[in-house]
Amino acid sequence: MIERKQLLNVFDVLLQPERFTDYCPNGLQVEGRQHIGKLVSGVTASLALIEAAVAVGADAILVHHGLFWRGHDGRVTGWLRQRLGLLMQHNINLYAYHLPLDAHAELGNNAQLGARLGLVPHARFGQQQLGWLGEAPAARMASPQALAQHIETVLGRRVTLVAGNAGPLQRVAWCSGGAQGYFEDAMAAGADVFVTGEISEPQAHLARECGVSFIACGHHASERYGAPALAAHVAAQYGLEHQFIDIDNPA
Repeated sequence: MIERKQLLNVFDVLLQPERFTDYCPNGLQVEGRQHIGKLVSGVTASLALIEAAVAVGADAILVHHGLFWRGHDGRVTGWLRQRLGLLMQHNINLYAYHLPLDAHAELGNNAQLGARLGLVPHARFGQQQLGWLGEAPAARMASPQALAQHIETVLGRRVTLVAGNAGPLQRVAWCSGGAQGYFEDAMAAGADVFVTGEISEPQAHLARECGVSFIACGHHASERYGAPALAAHVAAQYGLEHQFIDIDNPA
C-alpha cells in the first residue's frame, strides 16, 4: 500500500511536471481514498476506462489524457459529470500526466514507442524538446514504405503514409500523439521521415514538396505505452498491484 500524497510525490519526482508548459493540470486531478493498493493505467480517462477500473477494484487510475484541459468552462455536466461522478462514487484517485509523460527519457511515450519500433534516439528537437531524432536498422529504413509496414506490424493498425523521397532513409524523427505541428522542426533537424499520431492537411503538401516522408500511426496507438510503463515501474517499487486497461480507439 502507498498513501495518495506519497504516490503523487513519486510521480512528480519522476516526471518533473514543473519543467513543462502544458495544456492541462498534471498530477492528482481527482482525489479518492487515502491508501492505494491497486493501480490501473490507461491512455485516456474515458467513462469506459473508469468503468473497467471500478470492475477490477482499482484504488487509483493513471492516465495520459485526464479530464481537465485549457479552455474548459468549468461546468460539470454531461460526459464530465458522468466520469467525475463514477470516480467519486467509488472513491478512486485519478492521476494524469500529459507532456511530462511524453518526455520522460525511459518511461515516456516517445521512449517507449521508439523502443518498440526499434528506433535508436540521438537527439531531441522542437518546442520543449518533445521531438526525438534517431535511426533504425537499415532494413526498416530501406524506403518509406518499408518503415510504414514495420510500424503497422508492431502497432497492429493501418498507418497513413505520405511518401517524400523514395529512400533509403537515414534519419527518423518521432513524437507521439497529435504532434503534426512538429513536422517542420523535424525537417529542420535533418529527418528523412517523421512519425507521429496524426496528420493534418498541410503536412501532406509539405511532405511531397520537401521530400520528407510523413507517417501518421494513430494518436491512441502511439501513446499506449507510457502510462503502463510508468505505473509498472512504480508498482514494482512499492509493492502495488498494477493492471493496464487498453480501451480501443481508432483515432
